[in-house]
Amino acid sequence: MKAAPTHACSVGITDRQKILRIAKPWLERLVKRAVAAEGIEQAEIGILLVDDRRIAKLHAEWFDDPTPTDVITFDLSAGDVLAGDIAVSTETARRMAREVGWAPRQELAYYVVHGILHLTGYDDRAAADRRAMRARERAVMKAIGLPVPPRTPSRRKRS
Repeated sequence: MKAAPTHACSVGITDRQKILRIAKPWLERLVKRAVAAEGIEQAEIGILLVDDRRIAKLHAEWFDDPTPTDVITFDLSAGDVLAGDIAVSTETARRMAREVGWAPRQELAYYVVHGILHLTGYDDRAAADRRAMRARERAVMKAIGLPVPPRTPSRRKRS
């Protein structure tokens, strides 16, 4: 009898913002479900919730772009363990949620899924890659029981 695969996903959450109240257990479940939806058996994911000022500082430091962005992913993977840190602007999530017509928490979930997909190898720089990533974002959101992101031409490029 073949043993069932073990899924070990540790999630660390650091909240450095006062824009949105985010329940850490909800966010941890979200990360674990998204990782499982991607078929990842071992993962160590850090989530950093920040405001636009703090994410702009990270964006400047790591990408030489001093503007705020929605999500920045740092791939720290080694061997068979998916590992990385995902910085998310809750301020951008709140603003974009109003623009596209859904809840800020849903927009934040979308950014987290986007970051996890970057860790698994998806890229969104070229148009074809971006289309593939957007399709996978929608599939993962649906698989984990969240609404599919609204489509709008105003979606910003992510790092």
